[in-house]
Amino acid sequence: MILSPLPRLIVEPLVRNALLEDLGLAGDITSAAVIPADHRSVVVMAAREPGVIAGLDAAELAFQLVDPTIAMKRHIEDGATVAPDDIIATIEGPSRGLLTGERTALNFLGHLSGIASVTASIVAAISGTKASIACTRKTTPGLRALEKYAVRAGGGMNHRFALYDAVLIKDNHIAVAGSVRQAIRSAKAGVGHLVKIEVEVDTLTQLREAMDEGVDAVLLDNMTPERLREAVEIVAGRAITEASGRINPETAATIAATGIDLISVGWLTHSAPVLDIGLDFQSKG
Repeated sequence: MILSPLPRLIVEPLVRNALLEDLGLAGDITSAAVIPADHRSVVVMAAREPGVIAGLDAAELAFQLVDPTIAMKRHIEDGATVAPDDIIATIEGPSRGLLTGERTALNFLGHLSGIASVTASIVAAISGTKASIACTRKTTPGLRALEKYAVRAGGGMNHRFALYDAVLIKDNHIAVAGSVRQAIRSAKAGVGHLVKIEVEVDTLTQLREAMDEGVDAVLLDNMTPERLREAVEIVAGRAITEASGRINPETAATIAATGIDLISVGWLTHSAPVLDIGLDFQSKG
């Protein structure tokens, strides 16, 4: 998969808002009071644990928005695997600006690299199967574009981005509509021909009803591996099959072996631990 960078138009407002939150009304009063205005430094950004890197554009912007004279030299790119002590980037510029942007840069880089790292671990767990790993809409409010990018950096793929780009009929939609059949018919009557329709099913009876109506994908929720195999046989290639529900690296391989096309995992974005990345100052003056 080619990892295309996010447009600056998307990334910059997110980084700018994070900096504004940190700077408040008075700015970095500690650096302003302690660090001479003309002091310059070189800092090294390095991994403190193994993982996969994502978020370098956001980290670089955090420094450049504080001080455009700060220069960051990347030694690796997003999607790269790192070991402890691997140097990610070298950054040079006014010491005040480096200190002011440090936390925001590391917040983005650590969080997004954490997502990329756990994604890579579960992608590795299903290696050799036809299944792909996908994220969900369970993202940090405001950071969805970045978090879904981080999933791609880790070798995963994205589910729908939001409510507007695909139809996903879930259990509560079905409850209100009255049946799987009626929900699908209403969806087909309400959206254009280019919009994909997926329906979540809990039972094989619901699955058969969905297949009778014709959908693009079926979300097989919280089914056992045995039930998933039956579901894959029923679908028989007529729709994309997706498994979801409390899936982790230990169970993913068994689920992938059922012949499922896609495994969606919400915790990739909502619960991934931060990757520990440090920023060490080298004296310059």
